[in-house]
Amino acid sequence: MCTQWVMFGIKNCDTIKKARRFLTAAGIDYHFHDYRADGLSEALLQEFIEALGYQALLNTRGTTWRKLPEAEREAVTDASSARTLMLAHPAMIKRPLLRTPDGTLLAGFSEATYQNAIQEKS
Repeated sequence: MCTQWVMFGIKNCDTIKKARRFLTAAGIDYHFHDYRADGLSEALLQEFIEALGYQALLNTRGTTWRKLPEAEREAVTDASSARTLMLAHPAMIKRPLLRTPDGTLLAGFSEATYQNAIQEKS
């Protein structure tokens, strides 16, 4: 179990920027884990998949997904194939992922969801 808030993502993502501003304005001290700068281990990604399911993590609306050849997109049929693809293309993981101090993971950004988590966990 972690003892602090941790946001996972890519720093130049607009949604990440909004979420980071929200946490800062709410006075939440958090660590930012940038997949590009800090890396993404298979164990960490597996933890995310076990908590949320690969379908919730795989961002099929993003540019990275749309630019993949159709054969690669169609090859994603289960958690294992999705994990392989997300390890190769971390930008394909839904952003942000926020881990609360009790280990709960939140996918995506919603002010209401973040506010509820802050009230429950603080």
